[in-house]
Amino acid sequence: MHTDQRFDDSLLSRAKHVKVFFLDVDGVLTDGSLFISSEGEIFKRFHTLDGHGLKMLQSANVQPVVITGRDSLALRKRLNELGLHTAYFGVEDKRQVAQTCLQDMGLSWSQTAAMGDDWPDLPMLLPAALSIAPPQAHLEVLSRVNHVCAAAAGAGAVREACDLLLQALGVYERMLKTVAP
Repeated sequence: MHTDQRFDDSLLSRAKHVKVFFLDVDGVLTDGSLFISSEGEIFKRFHTLDGHGLKMLQSANVQPVVITGRDSLALRKRLNELGLHTAYFGVEDKRQVAQTCLQDMGLSWSQTAAMGDDWPDLPMLLPAALSIAPPQAHLEVLSRVNHVCAAAAGAGAVREACDLLLQALGVYERMLKTVAP
């Protein structure tokens, strides 16, 4: 039995022209925990639902772009596995990086969605056509975004955002029918 994941029409309307999806990593693609070994190696935990959602976005011609304040081998490996080649690491000014990325792609903020969880993400969240946060995001972020996910960060929140975008673009049902006719 198919359970519909329904999003408000105003959200779908905001997202119908999205061509790029900016997202943070810690607290968005991960639960925000950092595991650091005694040798200094950082370990991160990613969810497969989020990864598959990002792959589906790419197949629907929406470019996921990672903009993160941190860098790690684990993150680079995961992004490579997903075929996400547009990523910016160690970023302090996320809006400037996103703006430059948009200029390089010939796009405008009206064609963007963005997902973040804390104050450094607000400069890329606020100008986006659709702004999204996981439910455990900071209070100031939660009060300013268009959509707060039901799923937690690192546990399907990014997939929920991807599903929203795919529905807004009118491809969700078609994609689903290719695997579950």
